[in-house]
Amino acid sequence: MKRNLYAFWAMLKEMVEVTKEKDPALRSTAEVLLYPSFWAILSHRLAHRLYRKKHFFLARLISQLSRLFTGIEIHPGAKIGRRFFIDHGMGVVIGETAEIGNNVMLYHGVTLGGTGKHKIKRHPTVEDNVLIGAETIVLGPVTIGKNSKIGAGSVVLRDIPSDVTAVGSPARIVRWHREQQEAEVQTRGKQILFSGKKAM
Repeated sequence: MKRNLYAFWAMLKEMVEVTKEKDPALRSTAEVLLYPSFWAILSHRLAHRLYRKKHFFLARLISQLSRLFTGIEIHPGAKIGRRFFIDHGMGVVIGETAEIGNNVMLYHGVTLGGTGKHKIKRHPTVEDNVLIGAETIVLGPVTIGKNSKIGAGSVVLRDIPSDVTAVGSPARIVRWHREQQEAEVQTRGKQILFSGKKAM
């Protein structure tokens, strides 16, 4: 019991720290209690725990009450990592088989939606350190690689690799992040070195 209370307190502390870090508009710790994303994520942690124990009705009841009061709908079956933050939050929808890594940030109106009605993996996987802009739609069992950014209003229908920025409908890559570029240059240099070809 004491361990559970300690874990719960540590989770609350981390949620407050993440909110302070992600939103420069925050003026005091008390204001965190006014953020709908705070309550939506907290409710999901409880609902997901109940869902894993097969208390499906109670889990859905909590998620629907959370949706009513926050405008954020997260299915209790969705798997969400640590340091998750939703800015503004209204209109966000996260489906049952969605998987979200650590340190992910979503803006308002983001949909992580499914395709088909089969009871299989049908929602997106969002890896660590991803940022998804407002009103973006991500459909199906696609993967958004770690450290990537998706521009506002995009529609993602295919996998997005790590370390890129993608925008548009359908989303297309417009920028490779510096780390990825450096890795590609090093790889290309090794290929030239070992093949004996001249660099273009």
